[in-house]
Amino acid sequence: MTSENAELISQLRDTVKKVCDDFPGEYWREKDRNRHYPTEFVNALTELGLLASLIPEEYGGSGLPLSVGAEILTAIHEFGGHAGACHAQMYTMGTVLRHGNVEQKEQYLPGIASGDLRLQAFGVTEPTAGTDTTSISTMAVRSGDGYIVNGQKVWTSRAEHSDLMLLLARTTPKDQVKKRSDGLSVFLVDMRDAQGNGMTIKPIRTMINHSTTEIFFDNFPIPANSLIGEEGKGFKYILSGMNAERILIAAECIGDARWFIKKATDYACERQVFGRPIGMNQGIQFPIARAYANTIAAELVLREAAELYDRGEDCGTEANMAKMLASEASWEAADTCMQTFGGFGVAEEYDVERKFRECRLYRIAPISTNLILSFIAEHELGMPRSY
Repeated sequence: MTSENAELISQLRDTVKKVCDDFPGEYWREKDRNRHYPTEFVNALTELGLLASLIPEEYGGSGLPLSVGAEILTAIHEFGGHAGACHAQMYTMGTVLRHGNVEQKEQYLPGIASGDLRLQAFGVTEPTAGTDTTSISTMAVRSGDGYIVNGQKVWTSRAEHSDLMLLLARTTPKDQVKKRSDGLSVFLVDMRDAQGNGMTIKPIRTMINHSTTEIFFDNFPIPANSLIGEEGKGFKYILSGMNAERILIAAECIGDARWFIKKATDYACERQVFGRPIGMNQGIQFPIARAYANTIAAELVLREAAELYDRGEDCGTEANMAKMLASEASWEAADTCMQTFGGFGVAEEYDVERKFRECRLYRIAPISTNLILSFIAEHELGMPRSY
């Protein structure tokens, strides 16, 4: 990290902390309780240009590297907020910026940077395919000067609060391609007039307030200029977005881990039982100290992954390892914090139980730990492909 970036990151962290101070635990508890989208928080981040950090300056953004964007998301979670309502804008940028054409960038990026448009939906996963992305069946068939889309997506978060969606669909049936990763295409879809015109969005209620949905496409028309890059090459394009997604989710997990560790440490030093602070007991100290050590270790892998991404180098293994290690570190810190608080940990007013639920998601999404381990075994250790 350069000294210039270090100073910038320090300034950005101060800015994020001020925003998070304006949206304390009471705000998040109300949103969680009623399953409401944190519009005010997202608007505050947008107005300060934080969500446009990765968009090039010529389109109204800050033109910052992914590593700096990761620091923004870490700070949001470290200071008590939650970036799940808006983080997709950052990780979808990789696909748009690297593979979108000039016309697409000029049409959409200025509006995204200003906040007039929201790019928050990432339509990839399907009910019958899961993490086997090459087995998706949603089809986009060329028709005249556009495509007709039919199929279904699931776990498409923020679809109800997004103007644009990055959509992965088949343009060639799977049984007609040589490689199963061929025949997939990426589209930047305008969702503003889509509902009732071939697109149906249904919310899915989950244990956390993540605004997730399933989407149905029934002869849904999209223009040909929605296509990003070359038809049939979308899987390769989407991988850059997926690596960015893993890196940024890992950054959020580091932020969560820091929040839990500070919360547990402060409570352990203040809570008096049997006439002394519980933090004097090694049974309390050691789990917190171990969670801290594992968080630092995960953060080092995260930084390596982000730097590789910023240099345009292959970072698949590092991005996956960062996501796995950071999600495990945050879950360890969460469990330790809950154990430190004891019964008070399940009380809403301390925010431990809410963030406890929130951070558990990232051990299974956007990719499960088992699939990451399979990837490492095959690509780094040379073991037989297991799936």
